[in-house]
Amino acid sequence: MKRLSILIAILAVCILNVPALAQITGVKAIKAARAIDVRTGNVVSDVVVIIDGDRIREVGSNLRIPAGAQIIDLGQKTILPGLIDSHTHLTFDPGGFGGKLMSTSIPREALIGAKNARLTLDAGFTTVRNVGARGYSDIALRDAIDEGDVPGPRIVASGPSLGITGGHCDENMLAPEFHHSSDGVADGVPGVMQKTREVIKYGAGVIKICSTGGVLSLGDDPKASQYTLEEMKTIVGEAHRLGRKVAAHAHGGDGIKLAVLAGVDSIEHGSYIDDEGVKLMKERGVYLVPTLYLTDWFLENYQKLGLPPSIVAKAKEVMPAMKINIGRAFAQGVPVAFGTDAAVYPHGLNGREFNVYVKLGMTPLQAIQTATVNASKLLGMEDRLGSIDAGKYADIIAVDGDPLKDVTELERVKWVMKGGSVVRNESFRRSL
Repeated sequence: MKRLSILIAILAVCILNVPALAQITGVKAIKAARAIDVRTGNVVSDVVVIIDGDRIREVGSNLRIPAGAQIIDLGQKTILPGLIDSHTHLTFDPGGFGGKLMSTSIPREALIGAKNARLTLDAGFTTVRNVGARGYSDIALRDAIDEGDVPGPRIVASGPSLGITGGHCDENMLAPEFHHSSDGVADGVPGVMQKTREVIKYGAGVIKICSTGGVLSLGDDPKASQYTLEEMKTIVGEAHRLGRKVAAHAHGGDGIKLAVLAGVDSIEHGSYIDDEGVKLMKERGVYLVPTLYLTDWFLENYQKLGLPPSIVAKAKEVMPAMKINIGRAFAQGVPVAFGTDAAVYPHGLNGREFNVYVKLGMTPLQAIQTATVNASKLLGMEDRLGSIDAGKYADIIAVDGDPLKDVTELERVKWVMKGGSVVRNESFRRSL
C-alpha cells in the first residue's frame, strides 16, 4: 500500500506539471497561415507543426496543440522545409583566388567558413554540401557546427577535391621551384585509390573530383577532360564501397559523359552538356547541379576581383554558353539538384539561384523541389530532410509571400529553424 501511495503521488505530480514536462522535453508548436507541400505543390492552410526535440512529430491543419508546448505563431507567413544547397565553398570568399589564395592560411579559411556558415543559415539553407576546401577546413567547420561551437547549416563535407597534376583542382599559381601540389592531387589508378581512401579517413562525407578543366584556374581548358575513365571508375568504386557519393566538377561535354559512365552521382556545373549527356544522366539517375546565378553576378562584378585576363576571357566564353545548354537540358527533363557555387559570389545570396531556374523554364514549384526533395535524395538524406513531415528534422523556414507565385520570396527568408531551434528571426538577428 505504501508503494502504491508513492506511485499515485508521483503520477499526480506529473499530471499537474504537464506544461512543465512539455517544456522540459522541448515540445514546440509552429502556427502559420500556410505551408507548402513541396512534393505536390499543395498548400495547407492554418497549419500547425508539432516538434519534439529536433524532429517533427505531427503536421496538419488546425491540429490540437499539446498542453504546455511552446507556441511559435508566425501569423500570415508561409512555411517550407529548410533549403539545401548542394554546391558551396564556405571557406572561400569572392576574389580569394590566385595570390590571395596562396597567402591565406588554412586556419584563416576555417574562420572565413564560420562567417559564411552563419550567412548561409540565415538565408534559409539549413543543409549544404561543401564540395572542395583546403586542409580539411570544411570538415573542421562541420564538426564545430555539429558540436554547437558555431552556428551554421548541416554540412556534408568533401575535404580536398581530387584532381590531376596541373588540373583545375591543383593550384598552379606558384613557380616551379616551390614544388607545390594541392592536397587532393592524385594520378593513376593506384594514386586515386589511395587518395580516395585518405580523404575518407580524414572525414570526407562526399568525394569531389575534377573531371574537366575549370574557369577560375590558370592554364586549363574547361572543355577538356582531365581524369581518365579508368581513374574515375576507381574513385567511384572506392567511394561507393565505403558509403560515399561522388560529385564531379565537369564543364565539357566529353568530361560529363565520361563521369556519368564512371558512375558519379552528380555533375557540377555542366556548362557544355549536350543531348547525349542528358540522355545518359536520365538513364542513370545522375543529378545535374547547375550553379547558374554566379554567371550573372560574376559578369557584373569581375572587374572588382583582380583576376588574370585569361580567366576573365574563359568566363566570358563559358558562362553565357552554360545558360543556353542548361536551359536545353532542363527542357529535356534532366534530374536537377540545387547548387550555387557560393564563394564565386557572396555567401547569403544563395536564394537568387531559384529565379534563374524559373527564367530558364522551370515552374516555381520545380525550382523549389530542386532544393528540397531532389537535393535530399542526392545527399541520400531523404528520410531526414527535404519536406515538412513527421519523423524528419525540424528544419523549417518562413517567408512573407507565396513562393509558388513569386519564387524570389526565397531571396527574403524571414525566419529559420534548424533542428527544432529558431536560429533566425527578422526581429532578432544575432550579430556576426
